[in-house]
Amino acid sequence: MPQSSLPLDLAIPSLNRRDILRGASASLLLAVTPLGFAAPAASVVAVRVWPAQAYTRVTIESTVALTFKQFSLKDPERLVVDLEGIDINNELQSLSSKVGGDDPYIQQLRAARNKPGTVRLVLDLKAEIKPQIFTLNPVGEYKHRLVIDLYPASQNDPLLAFLDDQNSDSKPAPPTPPPAATKPEPENKDGSVDRSKMKVDRLITVVLDPGHGGEDPGAVGPGGNHEKTVVLAIAKKLKALLENEPNIRVVLTRDGDFFVPLGVRVKKARAVQADLFVSIHADAFTRPDANGSSVFMLSEKGASSTAARWLAQTQNDADLIGGVKFDIKDKALAHTLMDLTQTATNNDSMKLAKSMLGELGSINRLHKQNVELAGFAVLKAPDIPSILVETAFISNPQEEQKLIDEAYQQKMASALHKGIKRYFAKNPPLAKTRMAQS
Repeated sequence: MPQSSLPLDLAIPSLNRRDILRGASASLLLAVTPLGFAAPAASVVAVRVWPAQAYTRVTIESTVALTFKQFSLKDPERLVVDLEGIDINNELQSLSSKVGGDDPYIQQLRAARNKPGTVRLVLDLKAEIKPQIFTLNPVGEYKHRLVIDLYPASQNDPLLAFLDDQNSDSKPAPPTPPPAATKPEPENKDGSVDRSKMKVDRLITVVLDPGHGGEDPGAVGPGGNHEKTVVLAIAKKLKALLENEPNIRVVLTRDGDFFVPLGVRVKKARAVQADLFVSIHADAFTRPDANGSSVFMLSEKGASSTAARWLAQTQNDADLIGGVKFDIKDKALAHTLMDLTQTATNNDSMKLAKSMLGELGSINRLHKQNVELAGFAVLKAPDIPSILVETAFISNPQEEQKLIDEAYQQKMASALHKGIKRYFAKNPPLAKTRMAQS
């Protein structure tokens, strides 16, 4: 009989005798525990699947923290995860219906009761993967979560492959040659450079960072619209405008609905030796009448206002909400997330922020007339001019309607496009060697 036709609990070897005896001992201890001190039973309340080319994430949300065991099987490729302390319910059974045919890594996902108190998940895979499974404590609106991240064993994305090499102790990353020098160009009377007469000696690299994604929806408007969705739409429109320029290439930190940790966003920008980093968000505040656009740059000494401090904290919590397994062996990521010394790029960041603020004021009210300062983790690349743009307040019912309107999204993208062009017209990038990636 083919293996796939066997019952789920027979198709894959069950736990060995030692595991069974250990489980029996645990059951005995539980039986003699006073009733008032018995641990609450876990119940799965939601399951989600987030497919993307970079990786696929499966999230299981429960009322109590789950314990698990995992192992892999070959021919065909399968990942098996035993969830302990729960029984099968409708949510778990619905997992199979959440896997689409276009998922890059999961062929199908099955869930069934393996034995009393244990549910077995079997992920039939399309290719060899490197799984990362971890638990998250409750945060925001989420209860306890168990996260299954499926990364490809061989990374197809050249940028992510580069980052993998950077984190590998076994093989050093190849050195990146510095870009060719850009010759100084004659200035106009107003001090700007005539870009149309400029020779393209090298491409300018702009990294666009649509905030949030996947498990982290960002702010949610009164109409139920998610920040992660509108900012991705604006970023894609801005990317199309910038790519029409003969000397600009654009990299998105995410191009779909999946979560990217804050530190990885910074590392992606540094890996491609970005000349600019623009993080795109949609603001939210406790008062629904708050409105307008804002531009932020990094401050190491403190926020420029109470609202700026509050906003930075909510954005910096994205890793807690989206879900990150922090690996202390990854010194580069830990260093990026903890603290990076800013250099003279602060001056360039301020120039970019002022240029962007002037353009935004032509299409929307400015929430603050000046560039704001706050300690955003995503702006902590020490050698890349970086700003964070709050396009509008999605918590405001009127601005939420603007943000979901494609015509307004295009206006916003055009304003950001003009701001970037104006910055480069006055500050043409020169050749420079980036700091080491470690």
